[in-house]
Amino acid sequence: MENLAPYMFLGLVFFLLLGYPVAFALAANGLLFAGIGLASGVIDFSLMQALPERVYGIVANPTLLAIPFFALMGLILERSGMAEDLLDTIGQLFGAVRGGLAYAVILVGALLAATTGVVAASVIAMGLISLPVMLRYGYDKRLASGVIAASGTLAQIIPPSLVLIVLADQLGASVGDMYKGALLPGMALVGLYLLYVFVLTLVRPTAAPAMPASARTLHGSALLLRVLTTLVPPLVLIFLVLGTIFLGVATPTEGGAMGAAGALLLALVRGRLTRLQLTQAVDSTTKLTTFVIFILIGSTIFTLAFRGLSGDLWVEHLFNQLPGGVLGFLVVVNLMVFVLAFFLDFFEIAFIAVPLLAPVAAKLGIDSIWFGVMLAVNMQTAFMHPPFGFALFYLKSVAPKSIRTSDIYWGAIPFLVIQLIMVATVLAFPQIVLRDAPPEASSVTDIPIEVDPAAGYLPAEWR
Repeated sequence: MENLAPYMFLGLVFFLLLGYPVAFALAANGLLFAGIGLASGVIDFSLMQALPERVYGIVANPTLLAIPFFALMGLILERSGMAEDLLDTIGQLFGAVRGGLAYAVILVGALLAATTGVVAASVIAMGLISLPVMLRYGYDKRLASGVIAASGTLAQIIPPSLVLIVLADQLGASVGDMYKGALLPGMALVGLYLLYVFVLTLVRPTAAPAMPASARTLHGSALLLRVLTTLVPPLVLIFLVLGTIFLGVATPTEGGAMGAAGALLLALVRGRLTRLQLTQAVDSTTKLTTFVIFILIGSTIFTLAFRGLSGDLWVEHLFNQLPGGVLGFLVVVNLMVFVLAFFLDFFEIAFIAVPLLAPVAAKLGIDSIWFGVMLAVNMQTAFMHPPFGFALFYLKSVAPKSIRTSDIYWGAIPFLVIQLIMVATVLAFPQIVLRDAPPEASSVTDIPIEVDPAAGYLPAEWR
């Protein structure tokens, strides 16, 4: 009965394939195999007595309180019309150049990511507002769809991303440090998206034409004034939220609370905070938070029973057989996450796979911040995977009938390739994430690794 761990993992896959909700599949599978382990004497009953304390630790975790704050902030801003104002203003600013609307969508996507942290809100807002405009001015359907879907997924990696909070919690790392580590890769993705659009406008000018002069209604001082009044409020909010966290003045939870309060104030000043909008935002925030907490509880039950069956040792043994040591482990993990992203969303991957991989990464001496950011960039591809990417579903739900599903899929592929290039870049150059690390740690093989030889788990090159 010492080999129950593999069967437990297969049992989880079976429950998921049957279509059961992830939270209940995790909890039911964990309790089922915990009972089998107790009956067979493999698990000691005292181990399961730790379960109530673990569940209480989840609901009492102050770090997770940042999730409803950031979610509420994003939903309030999305309903206050900020996305519409930003797209219109930046579209006017870049409208005279080829690809101007695409540049505007990417930049607004980055700003929304830094203020909302919610992918669905960003994709739906930009899909409703900018997609009809881009099509009206002759943009290629695939380019327009791909730009909107990819820009919306920036909320996955640019702080205050919700998945970074979850990954930090699962890896036992600081949310603030995770935010700092993810900031440069997120900005690099924005730059790569802009570069792709620029190159495409050189190769295929008709794919992204400039706006006609009749559509550019703001000029001179009026345009400058509009830029200031539209951009300054979200930039101030970004500084209040991220700046205070990065400077160590506020914790992520406190920063999220300031962000939620700031979003409510902005909506109130704009005269767009109605009782219906507030009710809808609070209702959606409650559903999202409950979803996360229930998956966390199910994941805790599963992980406790899995470790009771020596599942962590089984996972370590599997990865111990990999060639290439640390690099081999990271390559396989990224491939595994990429494949899982076809079938699971980022929350499910974070709660199922990360708890199994984190102990192995820790024994290999891999920095938890670097590991978490790498996984976050990789899990971002989950939103762009044809045919199951959630960002593609969000966009399809609001796209005009003239946009076929195949247009959205083909439009997403170039940006999916860009994201994979970013994963490889983070893997090859840890300094992008670990900017405070020693200068000599410039590649994966240069990072100093401290491993306890007594653990009996060393890469091949150190044995």
